[in-house]
Amino acid sequence: MSMPSYPQQPNADQAQYGAQYGAPEPARSNGFAVTALVLGLLACLFFWTVVGGLLLGLLALVFGILGALRARQGRAPRKGMAIAGAVLGALGLIGSAVVLIIGISVVNSGSFQDFEDCMQSANSSAEEDRCAEDFGESLFK
Repeated sequence: MSMPSYPQQPNADQAQYGAQYGAPEPARSNGFAVTALVLGLLACLFFWTVVGGLLLGLLALVFGILGALRARQGRAPRKGMAIAGAVLGALGLIGSAVVLIIGISVVNSGSFQDFEDCMQSANSSAEEDRCAEDFGESLFK
């Protein structure tokens, strides 16, 4: 006596994978979004180094835009992470630009020229210290 053959039913684990029956779905990730977030955080931390803020901020902005576009097209998850990375990158860029503008304005100021002249004519460390104090006072007038 033979047993009747019934069509095999997928178990609960297999049903969630559809027609692949047991083959797990590959994990989807968005490397652009993760990269943008990490670079954006670093850009915000190192904006005062100008080069770090400008370079890392620009890279974060580019990777954030690419990650958001991939997520918008449905090819990758984590659209919010990509946007956050792009925003942090933009903040790092802005911060570095402000630091750069302030630095350039200080270097081109008349007070800085006076400071350079004073330092060149100083003969001792006490005179150099006095030059530095005068320059510091002139910045906050």
